[in-house]
Amino acid sequence: MITLVLGGDVNLHGRAKSAFGQLEPLLKGADVRFVNLEGPLEAATAEALTSAGIDVVSCASDASHPAATLGVLDQAGIAHCGAGANLDAAHAPAVVERSGKKVAFLAYTSLRLPGQVAQPAAPGIAQAFATTAYQPDPRVAEIPGRSPLVRTAPVPEHLDRLIADVKRAKAANDHVVVSMHWGLPGAEIAEYQVTYGRAAIDAGADLVAGHGPQTIQAVEVHRGRPILYSLGNLLADRPDGLLAGCMLGDEPRLELIPVRRTADGESQALAGDDADKVLRYVADVSALRATKVTVQAGIASVAVGA
Repeated sequence: MITLVLGGDVNLHGRAKSAFGQLEPLLKGADVRFVNLEGPLEAATAEALTSAGIDVVSCASDASHPAATLGVLDQAGIAHCGAGANLDAAHAPAVVERSGKKVAFLAYTSLRLPGQVAQPAAPGIAQAFATTAYQPDPRVAEIPGRSPLVRTAPVPEHLDRLIADVKRAKAANDHVVVSMHWGLPGAEIAEYQVTYGRAAIDAGADLVAGHGPQTIQAVEVHRGRPILYSLGNLLADRPDGLLAGCMLGDEPRLELIPVRRTADGESQALAGDDADKVLRYVADVSALRATKVTVQAGIASVAVGA
């Protein structure tokens, strides 16, 4: 069994190297630790990641200074995925080996600015973009002015590339984790998120970890494997997020612990009523996706592997 701890968005600008200090008991107990990195990274701020023992980061959510950030990560010994010197490098997995088992991490973004996307001979990020269309509400003939339905779908060639990436990574490694930077703030999950998430699981991913909306979203179990639609923030401008602990193997397990940024800019695990309030919300929105989340003593357990 391999134990993973996964966090959501992390922006280290202006943070102390002790930013994850209160989470160290949770982080250090895992075999592999993963977060999504937002914003450029410098050697000084990288100390916050190395002090916390972060093993792998996604760089797919920011490409403002890709070469410099990737260089700092390489120097710090932190594996990275989702960005690279060219298209193939951006789509290449970061592979971590523990106890004779290899875990491959792939990362993509559906949220990007022009010029950020990797090209065959130019640096950038790996994209999994979507199209947007507006469908008139079915009752608009009866009630003029009703808001249209928003329909989204993956860009076909991006979906095909993601599926091929996952299959290739699964063939060469024991486990595959897919990181997706996507979505809109709030509880509602866009159609394209569901399509990408389920396609990644169908292609062989053990887990899909989402982030980007700056809010917590539902968990869905698809074919016995979890899709975490948004872990929210681990260390960013908005306060709340989830820390996900996952065991990969014959008897997979998933647990969620709520975290919040303190007034000092550090991240801490919630407890008591504060924790239960966040986790009951997770249970409620996950139930809408036919997924049972059990909350007890500040920890949520998700039934996976069935």
